[in-house]
Amino acid sequence: MSEKNVKDLGFQTRAVHTGNGVDGETGAIKRPITMANSYELPYDPSDLNWSSAGKNLYTRNGGSNQQYLQEKVASLEGGEDCVVLASGVAALSGLFFALLKSGDHVIFSSVTYIAVYRLLNELLNNKFGVETTIVDTSDPENVRKAIRPNTKLIHIETPGNPTLTISDIKAIADIAHENNALLSVDNTFASPYNQRPVELGADFSIESLTKYINGHGDAMGGAIIGKKEYLDIIRAQSQINLGATISPFNAWLIMRGAVTLPLRMKQHNENALKVAKYLKTVKGVSFVAYPGLKDHPNHDIAKKQMTNGFGGVLSFGLKADHDTYNRFVSYLNVITSAVSLGHDESLIVFLGENDERQYLYPEEFHNGFFRFSVGIEDAEDIIADLEQAFKKENLL
Repeated sequence: MSEKNVKDLGFQTRAVHTGNGVDGETGAIKRPITMANSYELPYDPSDLNWSSAGKNLYTRNGGSNQQYLQEKVASLEGGEDCVVLASGVAALSGLFFALLKSGDHVIFSSVTYIAVYRLLNELLNNKFGVETTIVDTSDPENVRKAIRPNTKLIHIETPGNPTLTISDIKAIADIAHENNALLSVDNTFASPYNQRPVELGADFSIESLTKYINGHGDAMGGAIIGKKEYLDIIRAQSQINLGATISPFNAWLIMRGAVTLPLRMKQHNENALKVAKYLKTVKGVSFVAYPGLKDHPNHDIAKKQMTNGFGGVLSFGLKADHDTYNRFVSYLNVITSAVSLGHDESLIVFLGENDERQYLYPEEFHNGFFRFSVGIEDAEDIIADLEQAFKKENLL
């Protein structure tokens, strides 16, 4: 199927077909893994730019499997172009490295992935003189007030990790563009099935492909989606010169996993909402944070911009001490104690009271809490597993 035909098709059909094609040599109807790190040069290679991207020259400059995956992710995100790198953090740092210079100012969400907090609050700030301001972006007016003449980039994460804070993408995009700044949105918790920041006005959508888009917990990757004029800069400066290129095998695995993204996300969305509603009934639960619940403070904004569902991650607290949290996890059988999210299996992690970013979280998170990535198992089995653990600690 030609790329021209694919663009007009539905999300599920594009998940299946975009970036795929018949292999010219073998006739295989799935793209093969091309593990070569080098490609045949033209007759006269003397005028080649050895740091150019987009040609099959050397895999650090870009390889076949990376290019196929970039086509698919760009299509799913509704973006003009895409750069795929070795991890979500490689995508984030690649974006910041290519776009920012000493003296630039960045506004970023108070609730973000730890690597963003470290990069913007410490490393780029202290090492390279990039000015940064942490803002509660759930209120767009906070963003407007933080704008400076040298503001180059606003970076938000919605839903935010780990508190599930929601920020209004369109409103913040308008503020950014009114002030000649760019907006990047970490879309990992939502996935492009539920939310497409570029279509809402953002300049960039960033995905940890490791999570929902891969979906099987067996490959790492990251993506930046946006306009080609910026993506070409990121390719040249960050991919080639920093070298965080995705391996052909990981690109192939994520390409395979992305085919079932819409099907899996439907189940993640359904299960997480059922689990969140169940947790609200448990007397030993102190709070539940999930944007699909009507009492979430930003539910209306989430409903407006997350058109297919609210994702598979929630957080909740217990009316209990530190040791009870750990005992509770030890009782679980279906749910696994592990970091990451977006896997097929349910994953839970206890985040204790000593998180260095605790001061940025809502008050109910200050005594420790669980971040729970609800998997695609039967919802009844997930809830039954939680229930038997609650019973053992007399929390029902």
